[in-house]
Amino acid sequence: MILFVLEMEWVLSTGQDKHFTWHCSESGQRLGGYRTSAGACGLQFDVETRHVFVGDHSGQVTILKLEQESCSLVTTFKGHTGGVTALCWDPIQRVLFSGSSDHSIIMWDIGGRKGTAIELQGHNDKVQSLSYAHHTRQLISCGADGGIVVWNMDVERQETPEWLDSDSCQKCDQPFFWNFKQMWDSKKIGLRQHHCRKCGKAVCGKCSSKRSSIPLMGFEFEVRVCDSCHESITDEERAPTATFHDSKHNIVHVHFDATRGWLLTSGTDKVIKV
Repeated sequence: MILFVLEMEWVLSTGQDKHFTWHCSESGQRLGGYRTSAGACGLQFDVETRHVFVGDHSGQVTILKLEQESCSLVTTFKGHTGGVTALCWDPIQRVLFSGSSDHSIIMWDIGGRKGTAIELQGHNDKVQSLSYAHHTRQLISCGADGGIVVWNMDVERQETPEWLDSDSCQKCDQPFFWNFKQMWDSKKIGLRQHHCRKCGKAVCGKCSSKRSSIPLMGFEFEVRVCDSCHESITDEERAPTATFHDSKHNIVHVHFDATRGWLLTSGTDKVIKV
């Protein structure tokens, strides 16, 4: 990916050679570079702070602070189980969105609540492009499934809980199949472990037989929840926070023109749609 930063007169680029570089657009001189952990294809830049965001195929997002001829590593984010395929930066809310081949999007709050990471699950295949409408606070994501998802980001979203570790169901105390001691002591066959997407507890299939969407946690599709969490989720909490559209082609890139309200997509079928 290549970015031209008019304010700095810089050209930023990433590639499969595991290098991020920036050049002077006036002279063509190479100003500096940084080696990433894997080939990179996601790239965003914040003009105000001179921070660059680089997403790579290992699933990692690297944040660098650029000077005229040097850079320093600020931090790295790792939340995807697949490679990062697209990045989108909102300089107003100071939020970074990363799309991945693991079908998910993560919203990283770089500003007010530093370290907050919120998942968005709305695609059945890898996310390939992201765009953001600042005036309406809507995130537009497109994927290899042909889907266009428009996310309402003007709502108070919640972080998904970390999955808890346990040797037995945290609801009924039945042992999981690797817990040989408790199986022997209780004379019970071990069960398969699952996790409730709302509370994160380790549960058995019997205690998590229900499914529910949890839009404020980013789960627009129904996911596994434990029975007690299923009872606590209200109809208002199940109200969708995203709309879904079928583009009927494998989208590689999306661009939103806020002035005219046009959405442009291009796909592997060599078709451009508006």
